[in-house]
Amino acid sequence: MGDFVRARSSSQKEERMREIMNAAEKQFAEKPYHEITLTTIADQLSWSRANLYKYVTTKEEIFLELARDKWAAYLTALKAAFPPECGYSAEVAAEVWAGILNGNKEHLKYAAILSSIIETNVSMEKLAAFKKFFHQQVDLLTDLFHRNFGFSREKAYEIFMNVHYQAVGMYGYCNAGPQVTEALRRAGVKLLIPDFRERMKTFIYMNLNFALSEK
Repeated sequence: MGDFVRARSSSQKEERMREIMNAAEKQFAEKPYHEITLTTIADQLSWSRANLYKYVTTKEEIFLELARDKWAAYLTALKAAFPPECGYSAEVAAEVWAGILNGNKEHLKYAAILSSIIETNVSMEKLAAFKKFFHQQVDLLTDLFHRNFGFSREKAYEIFMNVHYQAVGMYGYCNAGPQVTEALRRAGVKLLIPDFRERMKTFIYMNLNFALSEK
């Protein structure tokens, strides 16, 4: 990368932030979160740490934006797959939803550390903006499922969040890191890793079918 030139316009600032996010995302694909620092990100960009500080204060600010992007991509795909009044049965809906989750696993990787790590070291202003966006999107999906399946908004919200947290946990179980894998090997423990998509399809179907049976 060439010499650092400070952004002046809003579009230039957005471009710089995207460069920062891309660098952090690349590192997160290659190493554990705790090994990523502002210094490693600055080094990858060929920036000084001082120049990086012109745009972010903590690495969590970067990962909050990445989590937002991944969440938005997942929900965009989900909304496209469940058009209003699609008329899916519980079985078809479970198949479609599990496929969307399987194709958007990246957002689960970020969601797994969102509340316990990322959200703990960002400004209140940035966190509030993220929470507003997050719950606005949840409300849209809740309303969509309410209209598509006919159960209450409360039940639609419950199912959506049940699936979300189950998927986060199942992703972590199916994608143990090298340190955990080695610890299990030394402990003589062999995990039977399930098929993520199939396990989520079963879970989603169970939730939808039960809710529909209560109508």
